[in-house]
Amino acid sequence: MTAPVQETTQHTGELATALFKIEQLQESIQDLQREDRGWTQLTMQGERDMSREGIIAHAEQHRVMAIANPLIRRGLHLVSAYVFGQGVGTSTDDEATNGVVQDWLDDPSVRKVFSGAQAQERNQIALGTDGNVFFALPTNPMSGEVTIRDIPMEEITGMITAPGDRETVQFYVRQWSEYVPEAGRTMVRKAAYPALRHAPRTRHRRVTVGPNETAPVQWDTPVYHVAVNQLKGQQWGTADAFSAVGWARMYSEFLHDWHRLVKALSRIAWKATGKNASQSQQMRAQMAGLDANGAGGSAVLTGDTDLVPMPKTGATIDSESARPIATMVAAALGLPVTTLMSDPGQTGARAVAETLNLPTRLIMEAKQEVWREARRQILEYVMLQAAVAPQGRLRKYRRHVVQVGDHRRVEWPGGEGTLTIAFPPLDDTPVETLTQAIAQADATEKMPPATTMRLLLRALRVRDVDEIVSQFTDDAGNFIHPQATVEQAEGAAAMRAARAGRSGNLNQRE
Repeated sequence: MTAPVQETTQHTGELATALFKIEQLQESIQDLQREDRGWTQLTMQGERDMSREGIIAHAEQHRVMAIANPLIRRGLHLVSAYVFGQGVGTSTDDEATNGVVQDWLDDPSVRKVFSGAQAQERNQIALGTDGNVFFALPTNPMSGEVTIRDIPMEEITGMITAPGDRETVQFYVRQWSEYVPEAGRTMVRKAAYPALRHAPRTRHRRVTVGPNETAPVQWDTPVYHVAVNQLKGQQWGTADAFSAVGWARMYSEFLHDWHRLVKALSRIAWKATGKNASQSQQMRAQMAGLDANGAGGSAVLTGDTDLVPMPKTGATIDSESARPIATMVAAALGLPVTTLMSDPGQTGARAVAETLNLPTRLIMEAKQEVWREARRQILEYVMLQAAVAPQGRLRKYRRHVVQVGDHRRVEWPGGEGTLTIAFPPLDDTPVETLTQAIAQADATEKMPPATTMRLLLRALRVRDVDEIVSQFTDDAGNFIHPQATVEQAEGAAAMRAARAGRSGNLNQRE
């Protein structure tokens, strides 16, 4: 009888072990299901946040925080100051193309929207709050004149991409409301605007913008889209403030709670104990008089009354405890926390809060590259229209316009229309060091004099560098020394003409 009992006991143990393992597996499956649900919720939330509706909804909150929250406001303005605070220079080597560029950038309507100081700050902050900026470029097809307008992000309702290529946007669909005097009421309008580089040979008057819906195409008003923080396959940009706003709120809540705690502790500074209720009531009246006297007051008490300060040990919270939260805000905006807070902290030095380190400088230079590309694309379009228009200022270059797929461009002979877009350096190199380096480079006689002059002016932080340099170049782009007299300049021009085997009118373009 012993063997069957042993077998039964063994089977019972194996069954218990199997049941235990099954229970562990069930718990693991439940944990995985909970984790999957968490990831599913996170993914769904991300899809909502990255959609057009989610980006617009968040942008409205970001705009309020950019005004109301000190950390977000300072962070966005700091980024704007790093990007555009020292200005930006734009020029070409050819007098004709440079004249078109400078006149367009100096146009009051262009300065208001794109090239002016206020416009540059506003556009950079818009990238910080919205992540997207849309520029429309209305064009006169006869004269080639181009203006620039803002399109609110809320009015862009969709993007039409090339067949089989989601990355290439061909049209931006816009829907807006405007008052029509002829109709005497506000009407809703919808139109499609071509992307800046989309210029096909065949231009349809209408395109499909939805199921059984078409919209007219505004071919003379292309749109350029500036977007930041785009992930692969994402059509809309994401604002810099998106990942900073939550932490900025937490920091504000911490300071609010810390303020309330300090205020609560300061309301009860003394503790008085009486032997009975009557004595305690008398003490309350005396303490009220003490509070009325303000700081430095005194109280006259009997020998049987005890008055001691309220203990604060363990009740205080250091405000520096919130610094890691502010660090998260700074990290989201690409800034050092010392710069964002204007404070090196308890153990830092003042120089730490005033120095722009290499990673931050590279981030800001990357943001400058975004605007350098935007300026290049828009100005290339301005020069293209001046070349292709029947009455355009650069119509002599019309024969150099080529069609490449759905895009047109000008092949400038000799690089005459090559744009130079320069932001002053963000490092703290002393002016003496910069000027010495430029002087040594100029001494090699390998640098054009106009380039040397341009570099020196930028090293000295002079405004309107391109306009100043243009005053010392002739119509052919040759440099005229600032100290040269008119006779010397004309003599130099005559010598150049003689060497080239030409004669005649000295004012003729070489």
